[in-house]
Amino acid sequence: MSAAVREQTASRPPLGTTRPPRRSTGSGQRRPSKDGSRGIWPYLLIAPAVLGTLYLLVYPLVRAVVISLQDFRLRQLILGDARFVGLDNYRTLLSESRFWEVVGRTFVFMAINVVLIMTLSTLVALMIERLGRFGRTAVLSALVLTWAMPVIAATTVFQWLFHSEFGIVNAVLTDLGFSSFDRYPWFAHGPAAFAIIVTLIVWQSVPFAAITLYSALTTVPTELYESARLDGASGPRIFRSITFPIVRPIFMLVFSLEVIWTFKAFVQIWVMTNGGPGDATTILPVYAVQTALSSQRYDLGSAASMVTVVLMSGVLVFYFRQMFRQEDELA
Repeated sequence: MSAAVREQTASRPPLGTTRPPRRSTGSGQRRPSKDGSRGIWPYLLIAPAVLGTLYLLVYPLVRAVVISLQDFRLRQLILGDARFVGLDNYRTLLSESRFWEVVGRTFVFMAINVVLIMTLSTLVALMIERLGRFGRTAVLSALVLTWAMPVIAATTVFQWLFHSEFGIVNAVLTDLGFSSFDRYPWFAHGPAAFAIIVTLIVWQSVPFAAITLYSALTTVPTELYESARLDGASGPRIFRSITFPIVRPIFMLVFSLEVIWTFKAFVQIWVMTNGGPGDATTILPVYAVQTALSSQRYDLGSAASMVTVVLMSGVLVFYFRQMFRQEDELA
């Protein structure tokens, strides 16, 4: 064997072993930056969004908490010499009987709206699932257009519909033979005004909830439905045993969002009735603005806003605890 062959054979690794990979020393290999700038760069990219969120959400909340602990009226708003009074504003607020009436009305308002929204949304979502392509497209398009309508525009339309002299509702009811509705002042009667606002909020909220629930229904395997029908299960039984357990996470998410949105409803009530007649449509957000603007007690208005946040958070915490407890029992 020649010397060249012996040298080449000696340089090869033994059979069954692999040569360790060579470390590339070329300029194309990335090396960690010594100054750590590459690790800071992602945080610099998200910093504007984080700072904007803190300024738009956290700062107003902290500012409202501070004002609720001060003697803050028109003089303090102009001169800025507010002094801290501790929990005096909360004591004053909680000692008013009108405040507790508003709290009770707020929970009733929220419960009625959420029950109607979730019931109608579920029925609409189930209906869309059973429609053909043309019907499904038409219903979804109508829901999207309804959802896209601005709140002020929808409120103005409802004001016009129920106008005492020029409203379509009075005209239709009168033509049908209900003469008592001739020039009927809907917004001068508390229960009627309350019902109109509930109708408006439900009409605006159903599209989002229905589209979301329909999206969840599309994830249910059709094989489960076919097996249940072969076993003789009825429609309600299929919904309870198959459909709802699968879409339950999305259903609970929509439910939580609707609780938040209806609890803090303000624009529709303020534009349509300003909380009237009397206090028939006054809920906590409207009460807070009324307190701050009518008597220029910005401190009491901020205290009412903080109580609203606490009550709404308490409702959601209680609800989630019950939901998690049921899930643990089923697990």
